[in-house]
Amino acid sequence: MNTYDLTGKTAVITGGAQGIGFAVAQRLASSGAKVISWDRSDDNISSMAQIDGRAVACDIAEMASVEAALKETELSTGPVDILVNSAGIAGPNAPVTSYDDAAWHRIIDVNLTGTYNTNKALLVGMRQRGYGRIVNIASIAGKEGNPNASAYSASKAGVIGFTKSAGKENADMDIAVNCVTPAAARTPIFDQMSQEHIDYMLSKIPRERFLEVEEAANMITWLASAENSFTTGAVFDLSGGRATY
Repeated sequence: MNTYDLTGKTAVITGGAQGIGFAVAQRLASSGAKVISWDRSDDNISSMAQIDGRAVACDIAEMASVEAALKETELSTGPVDILVNSAGIAGPNAPVTSYDDAAWHRIIDVNLTGTYNTNKALLVGMRQRGYGRIVNIASIAGKEGNPNASAYSASKAGVIGFTKSAGKENADMDIAVNCVTPAAARTPIFDQMSQEHIDYMLSKIPRERFLEVEEAANMITWLASAENSFTTGAVFDLSGGRATY
């Protein structure tokens, strides 16, 4: 395993209580970063206790909640150097013609507006200090579109476009804003999906297996490190060969 020295860096991971977010939190903490998880999950406190991290309750879909979480984080831990925006929801599986309107709006609010809220809040301080690393978790669904998952696919396509814009806007400083597009990993988000949809996603992956969360954390840790000093506004593939462009 490659090692990165994140000593002295403070990292916020949204959705850090479980799944990819927790794997990233573990890897960043083992690299010396002070880690804070912004999450609504009841598991947030116990998960962070495992890695000597801090847990802050936050609903990223609400800017007021994000601003409150940032204030609490800065008071307790100091300025934030790294943001890994991993919080997200999948929502139900259904065709567009029968998709639940409330579910559509909630998915967009969490996955896309939540990305906007967290990036906007943290970029202010990063620009003041002239340094920052942001990694937004998109999805292969944002590139290709998954049938019966229009809201999720649209929200993650939005994350990709947003990241490209934010990366260009902040390229005049030592600030990198990138995203990754994972294929499915076996995490609690599967609980929101039908078995038919899970089987469909697996059938599309040439490696014939799901992504391991530790594999995602490996790439994200480099993107969050000072070694990633040139690349910004980019989309990094984690699809196991599914993406063909």
